[in-house]
Amino acid sequence: MMQKLNRKTLSLPDGVAAPAYNVEKVTPGIVHIGLGGFYRAHFARYTHDLMEADPANLGWGIIGAGLRSNDTALLQALKRQDGLYTLIERDGMREERVLIGSILGPIDASADRGALLDAIARPQVRIVSVTVSEHGYHLDGVSRSLNLADPGIRHDIDAPRAPKTMLGVIVESFRRRRDANMPAFTALSCDNIQHNGKVLRAATLALARQSDASLAAWIEAHGRFPSSMVDRITPVPTPAQIAEFRDQTGLADEAPIFAESFRQWVIEDQFVDGQRPPWDRVGAQFVDDVAPYEAMKLRLLNASHLAIASLGALSGYESVIQTINDPLIRRYMERLMDSETGPTLPRLPGIDLAAYKAQLIERFANPAIRDTVQRINTDAPINLLLDPLRDRLAAHAPIDLLALALAAWCLRVHNDAAKPIEGRAMGRAEARLQDQVRTGCGDPASFLSVEPIFGQLGSNGLLIRAVRSWLQSFQTLGVAQTLRFAEAFCF
Repeated sequence: MMQKLNRKTLSLPDGVAAPAYNVEKVTPGIVHIGLGGFYRAHFARYTHDLMEADPANLGWGIIGAGLRSNDTALLQALKRQDGLYTLIERDGMREERVLIGSILGPIDASADRGALLDAIARPQVRIVSVTVSEHGYHLDGVSRSLNLADPGIRHDIDAPRAPKTMLGVIVESFRRRRDANMPAFTALSCDNIQHNGKVLRAATLALARQSDASLAAWIEAHGRFPSSMVDRITPVPTPAQIAEFRDQTGLADEAPIFAESFRQWVIEDQFVDGQRPPWDRVGAQFVDDVAPYEAMKLRLLNASHLAIASLGALSGYESVIQTINDPLIRRYMERLMDSETGPTLPRLPGIDLAAYKAQLIERFANPAIRDTVQRINTDAPINLLLDPLRDRLAAHAPIDLLALALAAWCLRVHNDAAKPIEGRAMGRAEARLQDQVRTGCGDPASFLSVEPIFGQLGSNGLLIRAVRSWLQSFQTLGVAQTLRFAEAFCF
């Protein structure tokens, strides 16, 4: 008979490490919006480790919530397990299975935000963290400011006390705190967005000003929005992996999550009244400025991931490891980092960039992580390529390899025209872009003209010509021969 997970009768099979603390003593100090695989493998893991290091930190438990209807199945599974789940960490040498006990009281807020707003209003909650992807911030694609025309934002302006968006929930939660004479909380973004804390702060204040200027002033004075850099490759587990885990362990875990062994977390030390868990005791870093670390990760890891995922899909590969083990694609990624994305980085004192880039290749080639190119192509925003392109063009520097990545992205989307789009929700501008690519891939000027995404970048003649040239090469010569050509003339 399969063993079920619950906090009162915690019984685990051999090979699954039980928490070293009393899971019934965990109480909430954090509310998280956007509970998914990455957060459970990263933020919750650090918090779990901290509780193991010192039971005095059991008051930093996490109430996890989801705003989307496709979060419901996971949240219900976690609720049946009292928030418990197994994290399986793998590399080519070892596997570690750990039961994570830092999440409790999952909330499905897809239909009703009431329970989520009540949870944030608890006096003991001092941090509200978010992982909702870039789309969840409702930004204008070019200005990166709040898109006031977005339907969800329009709703939250008209009905601020019944919010729909993550930003509306944050603003209404600050209002409740202010009106109850309670301290503000720290809003901590863990999304892959450059300057994520500053972006969250600006969008929150912009929304608050639309309905209550005095509330915006209170948030500006008392709230805190530290930026952070998060890093851990966390594939979406397949039904086969979940079934295999259950068969091997006899544990009826409905929500196990798999991740690489590597993890990194760098956080700006800006919290309301200094109230924060001492995550630095278990490997996180608190710094004055996260920007250099953030830029390094976004430009080298995330941009490379998206660039090779498109090439992998066009080559017929399903997994990241198949893609990076293709010598042509591997050499392309190495040259992209060395010649185009790497040179856009700010000064990084004390960081060995050559070692970091070599480590990325090793991580992508981890045989124990079954990450798919489809996951990356679905989840990664196109801005990962556009931001370094803007910097390269402003510096009058070559863009050949970034333009190749953009052309591969375009052709991959075009080829997927008959397939349903799954995964993260898209904004109107992003959906329009994909529609343009599907119907007019042959002329890059047509999709580059989607101004909310590309802005002035879309009218750059150099970029248009470069993307057109690579598209023609992909369509006439194929991926391998195009990469050989790039290697001969651009590497």
